[in-house]
Amino acid sequence: MTKTDKNLSKDKEQNQTAEHNEKETAEDKLKSTEEKLLRALAETENQRRRFEKERQDAFEFGGFNFARESLSLLDNIDRATTSFKNDEKLKDNKDLDKIIQGIEIVKKDLVSIFKKNGIEEIECINKKFDPNFHQAMLEIEDSTKGPGTVVQEIQKGYMMKDRLLRPSLVGVTKNRDAKSRKDEKKTEEKEEKE
Repeated sequence: MTKTDKNLSKDKEQNQTAEHNEKETAEDKLKSTEEKLLRALAETENQRRRFEKERQDAFEFGGFNFARESLSLLDNIDRATTSFKNDEKLKDNKDLDKIIQGIEIVKKDLVSIFKKNGIEEIECINKKFDPNFHQAMLEIEDSTKGPGTVVQEIQKGYMMKDRLLRPSLVGVTKNRDAKSRKDEKKTEEKEEKE
């Protein structure tokens, strides 16, 4: 083999290697592009799902703030009814029962509208205190019920479907500690001696 034959053979090998590298490069580029396309499609699908969930939440809970603000209407209706019933001047009025009945009709309508929209009152009396639904406002010593039992409802709480609209403001039992029981026992013993 002559030098030119060797050079031609070398050139041929280099050309084949270059073609092979170009082929691999083209295949690598194709794979890279395919991966990018798959990622973009997955991202688009995730975005679509997010938007769908947000749309569903907006449909279900779009009136959430309005509903929360409207709860004060129920509170004020209850306060007005209690105020009318406890007012000494109004107790003698023969039309008091009609006024209270009218207020109760408005309250029933409002409660009915709330129920149609998935707003329900939280039942809490004699239930175990749950910080997810209750807000403790005071502790009450009570040895007849276990500690952490709700025994007083200061303000009603409400749920809207599966979301907390407003927590119940409650009074919760606590057991008297051993020291206060001893103090009371000593006080009772002193009183008995005297």
